[in-house]
Amino acid sequence: MRRDSYKKLGDAIKKAKRIAIVTHLNPDGDAMGSSLGLSLYLQKLKKEVKVIVPNATPQFLAWMPDTKRVLNFQTDEKKVRAYVDKADLLFVLDFNSFKRVERLGDYLREKDITKITIDHHQQPEALAKYYLWDVKACSTCELVYDLMKGMGHVRMLDKKIAACLYTGLMTDTGSFRFPSVNHHTHLIISDLLKTGMKHEDVHGAVYDTYSRDRMRLLGYALNKIQVLPDNKTAYIALSEAELKEFNYQRGDTEGMVNYPFGINGINFCALFMEWEGMVKISLRSKGKIDVNKIARAHYNGGGHINAAGGRSNISLEETVERFVNVVSQKS
Repeated sequence: MRRDSYKKLGDAIKKAKRIAIVTHLNPDGDAMGSSLGLSLYLQKLKKEVKVIVPNATPQFLAWMPDTKRVLNFQTDEKKVRAYVDKADLLFVLDFNSFKRVERLGDYLREKDITKITIDHHQQPEALAKYYLWDVKACSTCELVYDLMKGMGHVRMLDKKIAACLYTGLMTDTGSFRFPSVNHHTHLIISDLLKTGMKHEDVHGAVYDTYSRDRMRLLGYALNKIQVLPDNKTAYIALSEAELKEFNYQRGDTEGMVNYPFGINGINFCALFMEWEGMVKISLRSKGKIDVNKIARAHYNGGGHINAAGGRSNISLEETVERFVNVVSQKS
C-alpha cells in the first residue's frame, strides 16, 4: 500500500491545467468507471481533461456519461499524442505496469510529465511520482471516491459521477459478493445513492443489455464447463472459431469466468479465450488460492489474490493442457 498525502495529490492537481487519464487495454467497468468518474470530478475543478483508452470500450459500457469524449489510441493515435504532448499531468488508473497498455505504454513511459497512479492491483511497477495505491481497496473507483473525500470534495458528487463510480464498485466486486467488500464499500455506496443515482438503472445498463448472440454464447460456454473434481477446479475454453460462430464482440465474455463457482465445491475457475493469435486467460479463486502468483508465474499476467489474468502465445489446446498440469501440481 502507498497512499501519498492528499495534500501532495491536491497540489499536483491544482498546478495542472491540462490532464490526461489513461486506463488499461480492454477496459472493464472499473477502468471506465474510475476514469470517467475522475474526469467528471476534475472538470468540476475547471481542468481540461481527456480520458484515453488503448482500444475500444465494450458496448455494454457505452451508456456511461462522457464516453463520447474518450480518445481511443488504436483509432485516434494522432489526437492522443497531440493532447498528451501538451498535458502537464497524467493519471494512470486501474493498472500498474505500462505493459498493460502495450504500444501506448511505450509512448507514455518516456513522457516527461508528472504521473499519478490510482490502482488496487498487486506489485506495481515504479511508473509514477505519486500513488494512491491500496490492494485492500475493492476497486479503483473506491480510491477515486477516497481522493474526492480526502480533497474535501464529496459534496461535488452528482448523479453522473455516482453512476460511474457505482459501475466500478459493482463490477469489480461481482455485485458486492467478493471478500474485498467491507463496511467502507457500503458507506461509499450510501454517499453515491444520496445524489439520486438509481443503482437499479446502472445494474440494468450493465447486465440486462445482452445481445441475443451474447446470451447464446453464454449458454454454449456453460455447456462446455470442464470440472477437475480432485482439484476443486472448473474451466471453460473457447476457440476463436467458436467465438466467431456467435458473432463475438469485445466484452461478450465479461464475467463468464465466475459462473463455474455455482458448482458445489469449486474454488478455482479459469476462462481460456482464443482471439487474435493468442489465448486470453482469466483466473478466479476463493480463499487462499493466489491466482496472482499463478498468472505471473505462468501467463505473463497478474492482478489480485482472488482475481487475475494473463495470456498465452501457444495453442488453446496446449494452454489448457499446461493449466491442468499446473493445477495438479498445486494440489
